[in-house]
Amino acid sequence: MFTHQGKSRTLSHNLRIASLLSFVAGIVNVAGFLAVAKLTTNVTGHFAFFVDEVFKLNFWEGFVYFLYIFFFFMGSFVSSYLVELISQKTERNIYVFPTSIEILILLLLGIFGGSLLTKNPNVIACSLLFAMGLQNSLVTKISNATVRTTHLTGLFTDLGIELSQLFFFKELQMKQKLYASIKLRLIIISFFFIGGIIGGIFYVKIKLKVLIIAAVALAIGLIYDNIKLKILLLNRKYNH
Repeated sequence: MFTHQGKSRTLSHNLRIASLLSFVAGIVNVAGFLAVAKLTTNVTGHFAFFVDEVFKLNFWEGFVYFLYIFFFFMGSFVSSYLVELISQKTERNIYVFPTSIEILILLLLGIFGGSLLTKNPNVIACSLLFAMGLQNSLVTKISNATVRTTHLTGLFTDLGIELSQLFFFKELQMKQKLYASIKLRLIIISFFFIGGIIGGIFYVKIKLKVLIIAAVALAIGLIYDNIKLKILLLNRKYNH
């Protein structure tokens, strides 16, 4: 699901990566909000608050919201930069490093985040936004902008457009393409909600340690993809 890019990428690859990463984003979204009362998977609301605070001349509060936006942006930048840098040397496993950084951030916050809740909750918010920027950039690049997993506004917009198009598209090929796109969006939305429900239930019991569940899910995805790739390469080697 991570490895295939370009023309070799299929709907099945996108469905698998969409379900995994939207599940992770759902956990982060709910856990981040319950922990620090901030949105930690997108920056749309933060931009509005940033402008509002600046107009009120509350420059420190405005600067904090600017940091939220900046860290999401930096996550996206770092992810894309690493992918491009690694791809100059090898096309294989270019996704591993950015995803590993995200896993590390989630693990560290899951283990040590409790002490930051009272001392510096903004560190938690900025770290999660950076991790989600990493994830959003990576999956956008891998799927050629077909999959986005950290926020739902665009997904519901696209879903509404595509559902309305079902009433007008008559050609079988066009309808099949539309059904595939609708299925992908429904999977992302469903797993985002599942992740959010799990995040909410477990946050009540274990607080920010729920982020460890998200980190483990990502790690399992990486290991699964790596094993599958090795099996594929071995098959090719022995079949030639």
